[in-house]
Amino acid sequence: MRKVIFHIDVNSAFLSWEAVYRLRHLGGSRDLRKETAAVAGDAAMRHGIILAKSIPSRRYQIRPGETIPEARRKCPGLILVPPNYSLYERCSQAFMEILRRYSPCVEQYSIDEAFMDMTGTEKLWGDPVTAACRIRDQIRLELGFTVNVGISENKVLAKMASDFRKPDMVHTLWKHEIREKMWPLPVSDLFFVGRATTEKLKKLGIDRIKELACADPGLVKLHLKKHGEVIQAFANGMDVSVVREEPPANKGYGDSTTIAFDVTDPSGAKLVLLALAETVGTRLRAAGVRAERIAVGIRYFDLSQAGQQMTLTDATNITTELHARACQIFDRLWDGRPIRQLGIHTGKLRDKGDMRQIHMFDPTDHEKLERMDVAVDKIRGRYGIDAVKRAVFLENCHVDHMSGGISREKRTVDYSKTSVE
Repeated sequence: MRKVIFHIDVNSAFLSWEAVYRLRHLGGSRDLRKETAAVAGDAAMRHGIILAKSIPSRRYQIRPGETIPEARRKCPGLILVPPNYSLYERCSQAFMEILRRYSPCVEQYSIDEAFMDMTGTEKLWGDPVTAACRIRDQIRLELGFTVNVGISENKVLAKMASDFRKPDMVHTLWKHEIREKMWPLPVSDLFFVGRATTEKLKKLGIDRIKELACADPGLVKLHLKKHGEVIQAFANGMDVSVVREEPPANKGYGDSTTIAFDVTDPSGAKLVLLALAETVGTRLRAAGVRAERIAVGIRYFDLSQAGQQMTLTDATNITTELHARACQIFDRLWDGRPIRQLGIHTGKLRDKGDMRQIHMFDPTDHEKLERMDVAVDKIRGRYGIDAVKRAVFLENCHVDHMSGGISREKRTVDYSKTSVE
């Protein structure tokens, strides 16, 4: 039986969800999806980048990730709206619930896209194109936003198909259609090929997917190592990965935060690291794991970066211990320049059941610290993350006591202070 894999991708997800919410729930009459519009962070908090854009914005070459001033220079009349991640999470959940009505095997790939294994469902939903159109139409009818659906025998080709002409379209890319539909595309359109890889391929004279597919495998591997083998297989339509209902376990946990002001003193930087250690420690404990490796990343005021890591004697998820090790790394790493962004990342995860080696001359009561962290987690889980806060953060309102991830200003929007047309 031929495998049938769908890739479903929400068109301009954040902007679409914002547009539908304004039209259906706030009484708006202006559809942001049809305007030159974008969702962007708060420039005052130095999160001022484009997060999502409308399809009409393409003609101005506005790209996610660029700063608001850069986007404004390209299009002075660009409409900007603030992000609302709480809304996006609800929309994503509703989106996934519809997909699970059609197949028990749905893999959420990101907040706005998913893979579905539709093999053997023809007697329920019809042929693949009919089923895809039905899913697309139901999402538009029930939720108000549009999606693209890509259909193929494997995940890579299904994802490539969903990126064809948008919005609100269904496309197939069976293996016999690769030469006609995929090979003529720029190599930069291939899944897993980013800017740096595109530049390397261009230096090899490879501009189209067909040229990569037909290139000498030895040459590709010489210049791009294992990644070259992977993308050349993709260019030939080969992919052995399967649709997974359960996501694989994380290999590490980390968070970073862009600070609202340049940090120029070590005490200020270590306070930010404490806030990040709170967040990372909470996530490690929730997953039931401890980290044996910890890394600290710094982005300076000029956007240059530095990073360093440490392997711990004993794996840990204790907040104070994570913070102490992060501070050790920071002291070795920081060169004194103003800091714009800090991050803590962990790896080499160990199961919570692993025993800690007791050291004769270590006076720290690790068991007591673990119990304290667990108690704090329970209180925050029940009453909110602000229910318990370290005293040091009461005196410094410029640093969120649990930093990293999606910042507070991105989680909700006070629409009474925002014009909705």
